[in-house]
Amino acid sequence: MQAVLSIPKQVQREYSLSRRRRVALTKTVSSLSGENNMLKEFKEFAIKGNVIDMAVGIVIGAAFGSIVKSLVADVIMPPIGILLGNVDFSNLFLVLKDGVNPGPYLSIAAATEAGAVTLNYGLFINTIVSFLIVAFAIFMVIKMINRLKREEAAVAEEPSTKECPFCLSSVPLKATRCAHCTSELPAQA
Repeated sequence: MQAVLSIPKQVQREYSLSRRRRVALTKTVSSLSGENNMLKEFKEFAIKGNVIDMAVGIVIGAAFGSIVKSLVADVIMPPIGILLGNVDFSNLFLVLKDGVNPGPYLSIAAATEAGAVTLNYGLFINTIVSFLIVAFAIFMVIKMINRLKREEAAVAEEPSTKECPFCLSSVPLKATRCAHCTSELPAQA
């Protein structure tokens, strides 16, 4: 005779709970390895040329911005100011509200020091000129890149299809029969 083992309900419940915990732990461990895969994917993405190119572009763009600012403030605007009667665009402003010391103020710095509220339209004009120079430079760069891409595409394009003389549909160059009208195609010379 065989002995019948009877497992108490409490033990069955604890075993079932511990099994659930093991499954949850296994899922947690596998999700952690998934995060590791995500870290690997991020590293591959960051090392790819796109991110590095973007970082280089941002650094060069910041340097280019300071060059353009100097070009506008030190080279372009002074001659324009002289042509307009010795006007310094960086000091053109309108006093909206006097400060502690009433005006007139000789410069934006003097007005700001006195606590006056000013509308600095000269600085705004300088900023607009800077923007136009940057926009034009970017336009020229994009125009050059597009021209190079067009030339590259024109060289790379070789015909991969020919026209069926019977039904005028497009078929691969190596085809001996048209897939549309099933006509035999003349041999390619």
